[in-house]
Amino acid sequence: MIRVLLADDQALVRGALAAMLSIESDIEVVAEVGSGDEVVPAAQRTSPDVALLDVQMPGKDGLTAAAELRKAMPGCRVVVCTTFGRPGYLARAMAAGAAGFVVKDAPPEQLVEAVRRVHAGLRVVDPALAAESLASGASPLTEREREVLLAASDGGTVSDVARTLHLSEGTVRNHLSSAIGKTGARTRAEAARLAEDRGWL
Repeated sequence: MIRVLLADDQALVRGALAAMLSIESDIEVVAEVGSGDEVVPAAQRTSPDVALLDVQMPGKDGLTAAAELRKAMPGCRVVVCTTFGRPGYLARAMAAGAAGFVVKDAPPEQLVEAVRRVHAGLRVVDPALAAESLASGASPLTEREREVLLAASDGGTVSDVARTLHLSEGTVRNHLSSAIGKTGARTRAEAARLAEDRGWL
């Protein structure tokens, strides 16, 4: 029996995934959570073999939760399942230790097979997304530029971002300027939008 933890902030989607997986005779859904903050505690309580994580959730995002889960429970394999099939998300998911990456519009049997394959020790990646990821290349942003751009994406001032990240205002301006240049944007709002669209944030 493959024990599965589901993490998705949309209750309807989470319930549908649980119902679909529970139909399978070799899969048991042992936990369902709605935020990234709940992933590791739920996994520690239920000992899943595979965790199926959405990318965008309240609290910690699915990619952060994946990295923390891999550290806390290395034997639990992670599949990222998301609406957002962005190349940057794929690279970040793999860097976080995910063994699989599938998009939610994949046929149900493909998701079930991904759980089985990942449980068997294989990697599973949506082929169209893998090709797009190779074509678009890696994110040009440094981790600090990504962090500053993400903090600035909600419209806060340079002072707000500096205070939040414990940086000087000059350092924040330098990182924002660099991120704007690397994304080919004209403003930090445009840079944040472009980086988000490419899965770099």
